[in-house]
Amino acid sequence: RGWLGVRIQDVTQDIADTLGLKSTQGALVASVTPKGPAAAAGLKAGDVILDFDGKGVDAMRRLPRIVADTEIGKVVPVKVWRQGNTLEIKATIGQLEKAEENGLLADNENPQGPQKTEPQTPQKMSSLQLTVSPLSAQLKQRFGIQQSVNSGVVVIQIANNSDAATKGIRPGDVIMEINQRTIKTVDDFNGALETAKADKKPSVLLLVNSEGNLRFVAVKLGK
Repeated sequence: RGWLGVRIQDVTQDIADTLGLKSTQGALVASVTPKGPAAAAGLKAGDVILDFDGKGVDAMRRLPRIVADTEIGKVVPVKVWRQGNTLEIKATIGQLEKAEENGLLADNENPQGPQKTEPQTPQKMSSLQLTVSPLSAQLKQRFGIQQSVNSGVVVIQIANNSDAATKGIRPGDVIMEINQRTIKTVDDFNGALETAKADKKPSVLLLVNSEGNLRFVAVKLGK
């Protein structure tokens, strides 16, 4: 069976609106397996796969079947939506069984080295109705965050009636990106929010690490 090396999720209407897509068709790449075919081809988290080997991806669940049925070693065109543009990427299909033998399927992370940042205190982000804090050894232990996670900010409080809470964000989640902009510090987080508000964006797209699982969440911006 063919293997691409991505973890994918549905494109919801909120996510489509945030990314500037006209429909909810496609498969949103939540993470890319290091050393897998997708990584070698240049696919990135946040890409939306619209077409694979000439076959339209009308829904997320269609992509795994198409990939599995593709010949091993075949070079296929992959049409993706990335930051407002449609790109075509060439990917060489790997073998699923071989990836399983090598333990690659469970490796959905792309850990980075430790980030040197100035100490920062928790900060309440009123527009999202949550409070975030810089990563620390104490917070990793408190929330059971993997030691390999070295970038992002930790959600330590969240309003139960907030849009973020209804979308499944919980204390202990690590927010790693806002609108596909890497977040390393609380100041980065605040700056990305201010940029979105200045651009009059109705919502922001967050890349969230929840217990080791990466997913994108579109959250409405309050005042």
